[in-house]
Amino acid sequence: MPDWKTELAMLSRKSFIKQAALSAGAVVAGPSVVEAAEYLSPLKMTILHTNDTHSRMEAFPLDGSRNQGLGGIAARAEIIKKIRAEEDHVLLLDAGDLFQGTPYFNIYKGEPEIKAMSAMKYDACTIGNHDFDAGMENLAAQLTKHATFPMLVTNYDFSGTPMEDKAQPYKIFRKGKLKIGVLGVSIEGRGLIPDTLFGATKYLDPVQKANETANILKRTENCDMIICLSHLGNRYSDKKVSDEVLAKESEYIDLIIGGHTHTFLDEPLKYKNKNGNDVIVNQVGWAGIILGRLDFEFSKFSGKKMVKNHNLPVSQKTGG
Repeated sequence: MPDWKTELAMLSRKSFIKQAALSAGAVVAGPSVVEAAEYLSPLKMTILHTNDTHSRMEAFPLDGSRNQGLGGIAARAEIIKKIRAEEDHVLLLDAGDLFQGTPYFNIYKGEPEIKAMSAMKYDACTIGNHDFDAGMENLAAQLTKHATFPMLVTNYDFSGTPMEDKAQPYKIFRKGKLKIGVLGVSIEGRGLIPDTLFGATKYLDPVQKANETANILKRTENCDMIICLSHLGNRYSDKKVSDEVLAKESEYIDLIIGGHTHTFLDEPLKYKNKNGNDVIVNQVGWAGIILGRLDFEFSKFSGKKMVKNHNLPVSQKTGG
């Protein structure tokens, strides 16, 4: 019959083996627990966007018109500030036509518009046809002097013009663990922009260039999401290239933020691309009356999906 010392030693040995087994199990289970947490707690991304603000620096006057009190930089900035305080990962984007429409542009040629966007910390914009209205030299100068954000356009070749090296085809943004690729396309300038303003700019096929650029962002850069800032226009009755056409002919673009046609969409449109995947298209009118907000979630279990869409009215009241 074993004495108490032997029994104690046997119990200690059993406890050690049990503890070691539990520890080993925890090590083995560790990665699974982490992965499960990622499945259950998806990464979140908020995209804020504008288009065709047309130099609307101040709210529309209180004159009884339909848009009285709407828009304005101050109100928009307050909404953006509030959302950034609430959300960890935010991108602020614009789909072109920053210029033209109020005396601010006629007098200052775009300086206050660019300064305001820089103050609001826009992440990127694309170029609209009215952004040429004071000439390429002016646009290049305003961007160089006052922009803290890039102008993205992949289907304009600015070689030999004042805009050479002032725009870029795409930019990649890192938001936490997410890698977001953003590219830009714009409309054919000939017949829309005077030759004296469009100059030697070469217009390239927007669908082809968007697909080439998105392919780089997806297959080479391994982006989790690809956004196209488009100043093509929402849709047309003829065969003119539009956001609808681009969405259907694309392969890797997930979201198109549109402009040019001043289209107010109550809900984003959805199309199937060439691979049978969803492409979301949104546009929020003009003059900064609406700030678009799209919330996305990313998880290993369900991939990426839009979970909410908000059209946020911008006015003296909402701006606080």
